[in-house]
Amino acid sequence: MRIGLLTGDPGHPLLAETAALLTARGHRIEHLAPETAAPPSDPADIYLLKARTPAALRLARTLEDRGVPVLNSAASTEFCQDRAFMARRAVEAGFPFAPTTVLPNPRHLGAFERPLVIKSRHSRRGDLVTRVADPDELRAVARRRPDEPIVVQDFTPGTGWDHKLWVIGDQVFAALRQSEFAPEPRLPDRASRIPHPWADLALAVGEVFGLDIYGVDMLEVHGSPVIIDVNAFPGMRGRAGAPEALAARVLNPAPARRLRTPAGVSAG
Repeated sequence: MRIGLLTGDPGHPLLAETAALLTARGHRIEHLAPETAAPPSDPADIYLLKARTPAALRLARTLEDRGVPVLNSAASTEFCQDRAFMARRAVEAGFPFAPTTVLPNPRHLGAFERPLVIKSRHSRRGDLVTRVADPDELRAVARRRPDEPIVVQDFTPGTGWDHKLWVIGDQVFAALRQSEFAPEPRLPDRASRIPHPWADLALAVGEVFGLDIYGVDMLEVHGSPVIIDVNAFPGMRGRAGAPEALAARVLNPAPARRLRTPAGVSAG
């Protein structure tokens, strides 16, 4: 079997370890750079879409149009980059998602009485994710990102540790990660045994968002989970068993999941 890696970093630990497992079983690994103008005339049997750039998404769509399976699909990957669409879809599905307000830029945020989390509407490398507790901090954000479309959520202290759930196919991996708003230096990840209802919730997210390989970030609030983010194809560095799970999903003949786009929302 020929397996393509659509990524700018084929040496990423998860991809490299998965490639080694597949190569040892006699499969062929091929790298497809995201900036490639056109797909190969003889494409691989399946592609893993790790990159999220516009060029990578265009290339993935072209492969899909030719009937080549792509994990995750271009539509699902792009959809999860828009935090406004993500929040709306999660609420429509009945998931416990953090209440989210969408604004054109930080200058549109009026007076507030409690700490808030401000994020770029569009998830990308170097995007905005910050906590503001007073008007001075908000003005500083507005100066740095005056025209940045944003989403706003209440800051929920929780336990001070985020629950990181990673899903590959039907396997769920979990860890506790100290909140990114904790003071430096932050502590390393902790092992976590995730309750079955939380794992079931993470699996349900994949069905709704059309994802096969993804991450779900949750907070524990009064003993219950609250989803704060969903990521297509996260790194999962150092996660024991993840390369084996990814290799198994690549070789699984089950078709890639597809996004069920809500009415009135374009996935690109």
